[in-house]
Amino acid sequence: MLDKSAGDSPSRPVVVLMGPTASGKTELAIELQQYLPLDIISVDSVMVYRGMDIGSAKPDAETLLRAPHRLIDIRDPAEVYSAAEFCVDARREIQAVHAAGRIPLLTGGTMLYFRALLYGLSELPTADAATRKKLEAEADRIGWAGMHQRLSEIDPRAAQRIHPNDPQRIQRALEVYELTGLPLSSLQQQDRNRLVLPWPVIKLAVVPTERSLLHQRIEWRFQQMMEQGLIAEVEALMRRGDLNSSMPSVRAVGYRQVWELLSGRMDYTQAIEKGIIATRQLAKRQFTWLRSETDLHCFDSLSPDLGNKVLDFLDAAIRKE
Repeated sequence: MLDKSAGDSPSRPVVVLMGPTASGKTELAIELQQYLPLDIISVDSVMVYRGMDIGSAKPDAETLLRAPHRLIDIRDPAEVYSAAEFCVDARREIQAVHAAGRIPLLTGGTMLYFRALLYGLSELPTADAATRKKLEAEADRIGWAGMHQRLSEIDPRAAQRIHPNDPQRIQRALEVYELTGLPLSSLQQQDRNRLVLPWPVIKLAVVPTERSLLHQRIEWRFQQMMEQGLIAEVEALMRRGDLNSSMPSVRAVGYRQVWELLSGRMDYTQAIEKGIIATRQLAKRQFTWLRSETDLHCFDSLSPDLGNKVLDFLDAAIRKE
């Protein structure tokens, strides 16, 4: 299907497989890899962290031996991993896959990473220590909920995308406004028909036709995570002593709720309830991203014949490139 001697030819395709959380993206990617010359590249802001396996629904060791995933377990939970760093890493991995005569399959649910890779990053001002210090002092006075309210007044579009419990992104959006006088959302506007990758891109998505069934799966999966040892996993993170609740790794859905449980700020029932709600909210935001995508080929994630349908389509699409 591919000429291995062609190196990193611009004609070699890149396949992206998107979808809301708990829609079965990872399982589908592994199935497709059995029949097509695909190498999986993870697009997940939590799977990048070592020791954060259960709450991120990371494939287990046996599965990873069978179907290796690139860009998993590449950072320590104490580190910040940005969309810009992901773009550098993902491009390097795409080139390595192409050089091996195979096709990269990027799959995951971190839509910001997909957007940055596919359409590029906006030219934003670099972080300014004085401005951040000023914003942190303001947050100490009115809280991050108050800061989110302030953001909603100057940039309602950004506030709608950013969760009130995400101080890092709230601070960044306010910092950009302080430094430029312009809303972050206006600076981030991209021509969504202009791909910046130098390779043909085949965009796929798995989305459920029944949202209620996805909600049921989200609830079941979160319960499974708790039974499989999510609390022990978060306990191990807490015992390190160098992590806190403001870090991106700890703020991840599921981890944040269990961290609060172990910190005595909520009980077991509340942690499960809030974890499920937060996961549903994540899925809602992912649906919003997907609706804005162009040239996206969607498949019903609830279809009993999903694997064959996607395989047939993808095989034909790759042969055209």
